[in-house]
Amino acid sequence: MLLNDLRWYTVGDARILKIQDLMLAALSPEQLLPDWDEATALQIYPRLPETLDSSETKVLLSVHSWLIEDRGRKILIDTGAGNNKARPAALYFDHLQTVWLENLMLAGVCPEDIDFVLLTHLHVDHVGWNTRLQNGIWVPTFPNARYVFSRAEYDFFSNPAHDSVRNKTSFMTRADSVDPIVRAGLADQIDVDGSDFLEGISFHPTPGHTPHHASVVLRSGVEHALFTGDVMHHPIQVCVPEWSAVFDADPQTAIISRKWALNYAVEHDATVFTSHFPMTSAGRVMTDDQNMSWSFL
Repeated sequence: MLLNDLRWYTVGDARILKIQDLMLAALSPEQLLPDWDEATALQIYPRLPETLDSSETKVLLSVHSWLIEDRGRKILIDTGAGNNKARPAALYFDHLQTVWLENLMLAGVCPEDIDFVLLTHLHVDHVGWNTRLQNGIWVPTFPNARYVFSRAEYDFFSNPAHDSVRNKTSFMTRADSVDPIVRAGLADQIDVDGSDFLEGISFHPTPGHTPHHASVVLRSGVEHALFTGDVMHHPIQVCVPEWSAVFDADPQTAIISRKWALNYAVEHDATVFTSHFPMTSAGRVMTDDQNMSWSFL
């Protein structure tokens, strides 16, 4: 899906653009969110069809990156699913051929221009374009960038004790999309504690989806942007944060993290940039009499 609308968002002096990789329509709402109740959903989120495919039976899940231009830096938040990668246990990511790289260049950015790649977690659809295949070898896509991610997350997906059925694809992903970055000396593995890694940019612990998942905050002037990663997969989770996704390793912890992210967005009037919401994937968390709702931008 080639970019046909370069819709930049501004947060303070920063500019932010969605770089599309692919759109999935593989799961029903009940499959994505096991606690889903149709009557409740239609009552509290009347624009629900906007998030479904044309048959209105499958949830639209966007896979994309966020490009940030800020303070002379070009930054990517997550890198999508990548091309040519074997994913036998996750067939909708198996040996893809997408135009993500072309979309990046349509935005006027070459891979060599990227200064930092910030990874919310190390799942298949968030780190795939870290590397690309050249002469049969996985090489860093962004040779001049520092790739920043949780040290604890990398350790978790490197420990054979965690190589379970649930994590099988993540271990394959680590081998072809993260290990080459580490071997190339381009990785900055950090402790996720909410402190600034770069001026105006901080990683905040939001575990549950993975044990060491992080969300990223960008501050520019008095304005805030919150990159949620996989704290949420569907806008209805803003209204009902107690509904965790089937992909969450620890659903109860994911609820706590989701509520933290939503409260952060409200308290700081943050623009929220999600990882899987369809349409623009960006929006705001609205409040009315203590209830929260989602509004796309």
